[in-house]
Amino acid sequence: MRKSGILLHITSLPSPYGIGTLGKSAYDFVDFLESAGQKLWQILPVGHTGFGDSPYQSFSAFAGNPYMIDLDFLCDEGLLKRAEFETVDWGSDPRKTDYGKIFANRISVLKNIVPRFKETDEYKSFCAENSFWLNDYSLFMAKKDNPLSCCEADERLYKIIQFIFCSQWYNLKEYANSKGIKIIGDLPIYVAHDSADVIENPNLFELDGNGNPVNVAGVPPDGFSDEGQLWGNPVFDWDYMKKDGYRWWIKRISHSLRMFDKVRIDHFRGFSSYYSVPAGSRNAVNGFWRNGPSAELFEAIESEIGKPDIIAEDLGFVDDEVRELMKKTGFPGMKILQFAFDSREESDYLPHNYDRNCVVYIGTHDNDTLAGWLDNAPADDVEYAKKYLRLNVEEGFAEGVIKSAMGSVADTVILTMQDLLGLGSDARMNIPSVPHGNWCWRALESDFSPDIAKKLFSITKLYGR
Repeated sequence: MRKSGILLHITSLPSPYGIGTLGKSAYDFVDFLESAGQKLWQILPVGHTGFGDSPYQSFSAFAGNPYMIDLDFLCDEGLLKRAEFETVDWGSDPRKTDYGKIFANRISVLKNIVPRFKETDEYKSFCAENSFWLNDYSLFMAKKDNPLSCCEADERLYKIIQFIFCSQWYNLKEYANSKGIKIIGDLPIYVAHDSADVIENPNLFELDGNGNPVNVAGVPPDGFSDEGQLWGNPVFDWDYMKKDGYRWWIKRISHSLRMFDKVRIDHFRGFSSYYSVPAGSRNAVNGFWRNGPSAELFEAIESEIGKPDIIAEDLGFVDDEVRELMKKTGFPGMKILQFAFDSREESDYLPHNYDRNCVVYIGTHDNDTLAGWLDNAPADDVEYAKKYLRLNVEEGFAEGVIKSAMGSVADTVILTMQDLLGLGSDARMNIPSVPHGNWCWRALESDFSPDIAKKLFSITKLYGR
């Protein structure tokens, strides 16, 4: 079935409290998707973010982000009082999240919940069913807050927070599904060194005797960076994981597919072979490629939970081994239109090279917006795109690109909200290798207008999606 959807992260939703949440604006966005004829809502990872605010670096591969808990809903339930959060300075720019203020205030506000919270049977069942990650995460966070004197009460705070996050999440997911909309989650291949996963499961990673990484993850020099990207995550000890039957990965994929209807795995090519950089390196230039578990991992997952519904982010350096892994798994890969128009060479991302089993994006969270790309890309590349896609001023270049994506043979098309709004580079979500100022962009309530929904509905129906 041909379908389309929108990429908009939870934190980018409108909110009077500094950051998008699982509250009313999320439900309003579901209604917008329905009115626009969309069937998919793609988000970025929902993990508890740490230093740098990247959703791809979190304190746990399983826990949800407390920042996304809706405060109004908690007030309605009697768990918060309005004076406890309405008077807080959450930031002055409705288009940008001020993560410094969110970090300083959000958990402090949520602590007010604890004395009012009743431990129901539902809460106790949640703690029991998720004990395989919840206990480690709660202890880890309690120690971060109080390294010298953490206690059971500190751990209880984070268990309550996770219970509330999951309650709000599954209520939203149920609402979206009732409207015929499926949610695509995002799973980073790696986990942060500063995480409960590494602290409590050190054997799963390549660490020295002091718990520090021996080698770290990244990618070699590419179109984003001449020095490559040095992510810094510890790489997996795949030999150990194989002996263990890949239990941690089976739990992780199973957990993700309970939360989401479909999962995009970031940096999927790392399962074929992965780029490993000696710890302490200043950049990723001197890394080296090593073999990953390849199809064996997904065979183990499938034997345990059935065929997983996965989108493979197969971008970057794609060799024959990666292509073979894609073929064996049958997962759809990604096609990025912004990568298609290098005027110097033929590209696999050109629409005439697509097959049906792929997901088309104009750009991802790592790309410039479409309007920004049209303004800033090499002139020859933009001219090539205009000729190939038959873009013209009367229709509008951006609308022409959107129609070209929607009219492709691909089964699935995902558009970013920024591109639907025609926003420029200042609305970009992330600039790889730039450590600060990313992940901040937010939409306004006025962005989800009936006119935009009507126009997108018309385009969607025109191309049978």
